[in-house]
Amino acid sequence: MNASAVSLQQRFSAARPQWSMGLMLLALHAALAWDISEWWPRAFLLAHFGLFLLWQPVWRGEREVEPRNAILVVIVGILLAAWNNWWLMAVWIAVLFGLIGGSVPGITDRRQRLASVLAAFYLLSMMLMWVVPQLFTDLVLGAAQTMLVRYGLPVIPLAIVLMRFETRRSPSPLAVDLFYSMLLFLLVVALVLGSFVVKQVSHGDYPVALAQALFVIALLLVALSWLWNPHSGFSGLGHMLSRYLMSLGLPFERWVQQLADLAEQEYQPQRFLALALQHMLELPWVSGVAWAARLGQGEFGTRSQHCAEFSIQDLQLKIFTRWPLSPAVLLHLKLLTQMVGHFYEAKRREQIQRQNAYTQAIYETGARLTHDVKNMLQSLRSLCAAAETSTAEQAAALQALVQRQLPQITQRLNTTLDKLKAPQQVDLSDVDAGIWWEGLIQRFNGRNIQFTVDGPARNVKIPSELFDSVADNLIENALVKKADGNGVQVQVTFSPARGGTLTVCDNGAAIPKSVAAQVLAAPVGSRTGLGVGLYHAAKQAGELGYRLAIAANEPGRVCFVLTREGEGP
Repeated sequence: MNASAVSLQQRFSAARPQWSMGLMLLALHAALAWDISEWWPRAFLLAHFGLFLLWQPVWRGEREVEPRNAILVVIVGILLAAWNNWWLMAVWIAVLFGLIGGSVPGITDRRQRLASVLAAFYLLSMMLMWVVPQLFTDLVLGAAQTMLVRYGLPVIPLAIVLMRFETRRSPSPLAVDLFYSMLLFLLVVALVLGSFVVKQVSHGDYPVALAQALFVIALLLVALSWLWNPHSGFSGLGHMLSRYLMSLGLPFERWVQQLADLAEQEYQPQRFLALALQHMLELPWVSGVAWAARLGQGEFGTRSQHCAEFSIQDLQLKIFTRWPLSPAVLLHLKLLTQMVGHFYEAKRREQIQRQNAYTQAIYETGARLTHDVKNMLQSLRSLCAAAETSTAEQAAALQALVQRQLPQITQRLNTTLDKLKAPQQVDLSDVDAGIWWEGLIQRFNGRNIQFTVDGPARNVKIPSELFDSVADNLIENALVKKADGNGVQVQVTFSPARGGTLTVCDNGAAIPKSVAAQVLAAPVGSRTGLGVGLYHAAKQAGELGYRLAIAANEPGRVCFVLTREGEGP
């Protein structure tokens, strides 16, 4: 089909889309309503076939007809023109009825649907009132029936031609469902053959035979409608057919299982998508797949003239098939692509979560170590302040203070560097509680802090790294309140009971409720620090079987307590 013929057909269909179908039926009527043995009915049959090619919903008009399809068209035209047989006309009308009836479910325009219904009614009437009676050699048609067929039935094609349709720039092509078309074709064939057999066997009247055939077909349809969805027992033909349609070309359960296995094996979303789409090429009706997403694009298989496009969030898919897709296969393919798209989105979210977790781990490790360095810097500042304000008479005391503090600061700095090298490892070494308590007093000596021991602290083992971190954070936070102009008194109490309990209290302002609810569970904003010291201290305490909690939070009394997990403050 050359370009000028294609352009003429498109202009003809766009101007009046019902004209080709109505004129096709009028030409068929002129060829059948009189004697088909004459020469001029053959000319009308050829005209009818040409109009059918303009109307037909099987091949797209803008595409080039393949040689094998062109040969098929020539063969059908020769048969219609040369073999003037009523059986051939009956088969041809049944095919037309199946094509027109199969396109009705896909039509959304009300007037176009009405035109298709009228065309199907005309073909069925012409079949039962004129073509089938011609198959009986002993049947003589009445004058009234002949007049009705010749001059009454053409009113239906004329009404289709004269119907007013809404003007469209690009009319959508009709989509013929193969299942509906085959079902309608078989029903018409069963009706014609049934009435013919009943008439020949019973030697009765044709209307009676037609009524008997219609009655039997109606009973069969009623039985099928009940078997389609029965109330109890049998699951129904509808359920069985749905299972078959959902597993066209490949068992659905096996395909889903393979997709799930692939999702467990592949962690990279882009590689998973490529393997899943490549696996889709195993479907017998899929020839190629092209995809484009945020992470990249690709193509597998070979392109074909039949393509279905799908969009799942930011994933764009093009599925190339070996033949046109019927609504059932299209629904099946849409379900498969949605499953692939959802698995791909899940993989992409997992990748983003892994990246966020990695970034969060880097942030938490850096913030924790920064907070430890800040505490050690505060201790160094205290030593520097003591050295600057000391006199010659205090030289011996200052030397003793430096000798006590510098080894401890050096040891804590080495521990911080070790955590920087292996941030996931937690220091589980335990020390004597009495020795740790004396070191804590010496570290904060001269900073107006009251230290109290509730019972002997000897022979009690505690994790020094945890208690150092918690004590430094709590004491420094309490001393910061003093910088705001409040006369804050800090009291630190250690009890050997319950595996070692440390309590830090101050008489400053209470912690706001919104901050108190999150300070031990998540990072919070801070004016003087990073807002992660207590959060990391509480997290470290949980890892070692301890619990850091707020024991009191009211104006003039704010207390934190560190104790064994499961023990009350």
